[in-house]
Amino acid sequence: MFLLCVWVVSCTKEKTDYQAEIETIVPSYDDFEEVLQVDLGHYQIFLESLNGTLYTGYNELRARVMDSRTQQPANGIEKLTFLPILQLENQKSDSGPHQYQLSFQADKGYYTGFSVFPHASDAEREWEIYLGVESSDQYVQEYAEVQVHPQENKNLSMTQFTGNDQQDYYIALISPQVPKVAENELVAGVYKRDSVVPAEDDEFPNPQAYRFSVVDDYTLQLDPRMPEASMGNHSSPGNKDLVQSQDGWYRGLVNYTMTGNWTLNLMMRDQAGNVIKGTPVPDAFTPGVEGVKSELHIDILF
Repeated sequence: MFLLCVWVVSCTKEKTDYQAEIETIVPSYDDFEEVLQVDLGHYQIFLESLNGTLYTGYNELRARVMDSRTQQPANGIEKLTFLPILQLENQKSDSGPHQYQLSFQADKGYYTGFSVFPHASDAEREWEIYLGVESSDQYVQEYAEVQVHPQENKNLSMTQFTGNDQQDYYIALISPQVPKVAENELVAGVYKRDSVVPAEDDEFPNPQAYRFSVVDDYTLQLDPRMPEASMGNHSSPGNKDLVQSQDGWYRGLVNYTMTGNWTLNLMMRDQAGNVIKGTPVPDAFTPGVEGVKSELHIDILF
């Protein structure tokens, strides 16, 4: 009877914590707003992100370039570059996956790109954004400090790790922002570091020292579970592994059968089927016992 009471109290506590967590309001990001403005000679660059805020994880970006003399969209631009640099306390620097040359959308009049920020700004980490404009006769660039905030929406979390092949990888969730109790298309960006030259302490960093690329033709095996002790480590039917689509993103299917804490347990495999990172998780129903997670996983909450 004593052991039974201990088990009941334990499960009740877990359930109480779980109920408190699921009352969290999941934020959504809908509108692009200005993050910063940089003046480059007679160019003005306005960088925008969703909600006008940069978060850890994947950030979709837009940029508008104006001619400060005419206050009209600038003409004759051949290239608009974007480079995020993380300045560390020990005078070293780093970056994260990003699109260096932004893409011009002629029908919309702005440039598009993305940046994955692995860390939030804090007392020991400071982010800088370097923007450059190349035209037929010159290349000018400037930088500005920005604040990167912790991601408030756990459905857009990310993870970074060193694989069994000793390469640095990044997985960033892109969609859904707000999942439904149903089958959801799961979209993620998968990247790796492939810098070709060492970083140097220059006024304007060499972009070749901060190169990242999309990982091609891997597979992210997916095993979603509710690891809370009160949930018994249960999973759901109908899930599909994430594979790369034509747009470069990885897409799969996750079936959430209820709201709450879920863990996306992952195993990353390369084109030959070799495990780059991740471990299989037990599939037993374990009421009262917290579920075991893969060494490669992302926790979410909705």
